[in-house]
Amino acid sequence: MKRKSIFVCQICGAKSPKWLGKCPSCGTWDSYLEEQIEIGTKGLSKVKTTKVRTYKLSEIETGGEFRLITKIQELDRVLGGGIIPGSIILIGGDPGIGKSTLMLQMCKGLEKFNPLYITGEESLEQIKYRSQRISGIPQDLMIVAETNIEQIEYVIKSSESNIVIVDSIQSVYSDKIESTPGSIAQVRECATLLMQTAKQTGKAIFIIGHVTKEGIIAGPKILEHTVDTVLQFEGEKIYSYRILRAIKNRFGSTNEIGIFEMTDSGLREVTNPSEIFLGSRNDNASGIAIAAAIEGSRPILIEVQTLVSQSGYAVPQRIANGYDNRRLNMILAVLEKKLGEKFRMQDVFLNLAGGLYISDPAIDLGIAISLISSLRDKPVDKKTVFIGEIGLTGEVRAVSQIEQRVKEAEKLGFSRCVLPAKSFNKLPDNLKIKTIPVERISLALAELF
Repeated sequence: MKRKSIFVCQICGAKSPKWLGKCPSCGTWDSYLEEQIEIGTKGLSKVKTTKVRTYKLSEIETGGEFRLITKIQELDRVLGGGIIPGSIILIGGDPGIGKSTLMLQMCKGLEKFNPLYITGEESLEQIKYRSQRISGIPQDLMIVAETNIEQIEYVIKSSESNIVIVDSIQSVYSDKIESTPGSIAQVRECATLLMQTAKQTGKAIFIIGHVTKEGIIAGPKILEHTVDTVLQFEGEKIYSYRILRAIKNRFGSTNEIGIFEMTDSGLREVTNPSEIFLGSRNDNASGIAIAAAIEGSRPILIEVQTLVSQSGYAVPQRIANGYDNRRLNMILAVLEKKLGEKFRMQDVFLNLAGGLYISDPAIDLGIAISLISSLRDKPVDKKTVFIGEIGLTGEVRAVSQIEQRVKEAEKLGFSRCVLPAKSFNKLPDNLKIKTIPVERISLALAELF
């Protein structure tokens, strides 16, 4: 066997016979690293084949317990109801966001399945100190400090654990490949071996992965294709709240999110996120409105804050925090064209309280009302909730899951709800909250101001 040096982009996996300053495939600078590969001549010998048995779907037997419940409701929701035995799950996130803490806390509810924690980044003493900060970590939790993937494979197959956590995929390496841990070849080889181990043994394996400065999971894209589930753990460092969302899930929905709060004793589940994201409001403050969004199957009430002020620049500023900046510009154009509101020479700042990013268009109406409230310097009734998508002609379009949104507002003590007229007939008759159906945004303004 001959060895040859090639250069591989550590972002997209593109290969080159020589070093390049800029990757022609993904456009990343200084991403090529040298790797050694083996070259062999193809022989003319025939490949030996054996008979492969085919199965009918009715002949395939499954285990008695379909899903393993972690007892962390937010995590179980995102996973689709629990952990599937034999699955491999990748969880990524920024440094210090709480990935390892979440995995350690997960071991509390899975004690009867003998969880195994394999660390490649921390020593055994560091894991011990971390567990002392989190209450309830079982003292018989099995921990292994190892970075060689062949040794990790042997430990997994020889142990009685049904749940395995590998922290992290960028720290482990294989002796078969002559490259540094975390390289494209190492991550691909180690992830493939862990996937095969999970399928052969029926043990669920969690892999913790690093992310790049762009916020994507480091390593080749095939890493995300190999695993069964990809979870993203995200949040702003200035806020204590963390959001767990599924980017890929072969055994459940990718629309669910789990919300946690980082405390001194670990992560705490947030069962009622609406109370957190509403914040503390001033009755006489203009530019504030409450909108109802849906994240997965969960309704969340969001406090929309806007500030409209005279611009000192030739081109006014348009800054949105937690919302799509392009959609904000669209709403401003509709308000100016259809209602005659003058935003042309005004700076506009939009913020969704709590650090949550919302892409649900049903909060358009709340944003529009908040913008006009700030422009006219007139406060909005704090007991009113706004639901509706705004079209380019100024109509308030129908949204999905209207009943869940209205009931969430009613549960939290709101007295009025402005919603699309086309969604009004989908509401039950026993609601206590006053509902105001509108067809156009101009009708909503006439009702409020």
